[in-house]
Amino acid sequence: MPFSADNDYEATSWEDLQRLLFQDTWDARIGRFRSPFVYRGGRSRHFQLDTSLQRLGGEYQNLEHHLLRNFRKYARETSLPTATTSTWDWLALAQHHGLPTRLLDWTYSPYVALHFATDDLAAYHEDGIIWALNYVKAAEHLPQRLRQALQAEGSNVFTSELLQPVSSSLRELEELQAEPYVLFLEPPSLDARIVHQYALFSLMSTAQSVLHDWLANRPDLYFRIILPARLKWEVRDKLDQANITERVLLPGLGGLSRWLHRHYSPRANGKNFLDENEMR
Repeated sequence: MPFSADNDYEATSWEDLQRLLFQDTWDARIGRFRSPFVYRGGRSRHFQLDTSLQRLGGEYQNLEHHLLRNFRKYARETSLPTATTSTWDWLALAQHHGLPTRLLDWTYSPYVALHFATDDLAAYHEDGIIWALNYVKAAEHLPQRLRQALQAEGSNVFTSELLQPVSSSLRELEELQAEPYVLFLEPPSLDARIVHQYALFSLMSTAQSVLHDWLANRPDLYFRIILPARLKWEVRDKLDQANITERVLLPGLGGLSRWLHRHYSPRANGKNFLDENEMR
């Protein structure tokens, strides 16, 4: 299903991008800027919201149980005690370490989303995209039992501890409501990467449900910001100045190396990323 053109905004400058990123974040009830949106950045405007499980292709929905079962069986060195870990903790841990799952990564931070829209220099010839999804309104589409659990907790998103008593498995989640729905799950603080990226996951009620198709029928729940290719270098430089880098978001030597590799890479026109006088 096509997306509404009314939901797409193309940033014309860095200043215009700030306006778009923080639109509709004023909460008059409390007199504060408290955004109801979560964000996901893509290096290409053509990136949609299919999961790593869906990208496997074939009868992927029949593989989900086996993937997670074998991950749990063969995992040995985890920070979570296997005797007390819920399905939701295992699913978050698996996603965090690259197993194909039905989870999608999101962040509460629009700047973290911008980072992932501009971290690949090989994609600077194409427009990027930022998805903004209203997770507060999305919760209104949850089954009654899940809505009641959130209301009793005074929350708009789930933790594994909050979700487990209501639904302890993926099958139970699907059985709560015939119509597909999405919920948001905050993972445990598995490591500094989860914390620094201000991360959470979206979780569809069935493996086959595609979030961008679900949203296309609900245009009041999202908007998208197109980041023109011509703005990517400026955005990237200003994010680096604001300390939104791989060194911070991917703590460890791997993140440090990725940041330095990108930081010192030449532009397509042959100019160094840093002026010669700034090299150090």
